[in-house]
Amino acid sequence: MTRRAVVLLSGGLDSATVAAMVRADGFELNALTFDYGQHHDIEIAASREVAAAQGAVRHVVVPIDLRAFGGSALTDDIPVPKGRSEADMAGDIPVTYVPARNTIFLSLGLAWAEVLGTGDIFIGVNVRDYSGYPDCRGEYLAAFGAMANLATRGAVEGTLPVTLHSPLIDMTKGEIIALGTRLGVDYGLTRSCYDPDPVGRACGACDACALRLKGFAEAGFPDPAP
Repeated sequence: MTRRAVVLLSGGLDSATVAAMVRADGFELNALTFDYGQHHDIEIAASREVAAAQGAVRHVVVPIDLRAFGGSALTDDIPVPKGRSEADMAGDIPVTYVPARNTIFLSLGLAWAEVLGTGDIFIGVNVRDYSGYPDCRGEYLAAFGAMANLATRGAVEGTLPVTLHSPLIDMTKGEIIALGTRLGVDYGLTRSCYDPDPVGRACGACDACALRLKGFAEAGFPDPAP
């Protein structure tokens, strides 16, 4: 029997790579995307294309309007930082951090996984090339996984233990892109920019663009996204 997996799919290059890894490992891909009021909602359309390209059996887009809380440059009237150096990105947590975002997303992923009868949940975070978000760290993911095994019926009854997978956690963007390219990921479908123009072209200067461009340079491939 094919094992099912829930993959948090943002439409960016990391989650697209995880989706390809899940398929390559023989899992049934169930993709979960969130329309959380993000200004860069071009990624939602990208997630649909990625899910289709990766042969997702199900792709659910869940609306959660985090603009009700704000507090982030991605959901509030706060400028997206541009032109930051690697040293700047390694410093304080930036204003593009969305309060408790991964906790919210993983909680909903946990609920869907239980309904689907699986304990395998995948998230494409990494700590080598990232903007310093606290909910991308291994310590956080381990704590969430421990909580998940105390919080669901299947785990408590011993029939459906939860495993939170973060296969990219210790990889650089360049390593991720090289891996995804070997797995046939079409990175032209993915979008990463926090502040795209009205037709979806990346700004090239926000943290997400800087890390993405650095990754493609390291992998030796041109970025196919506009």
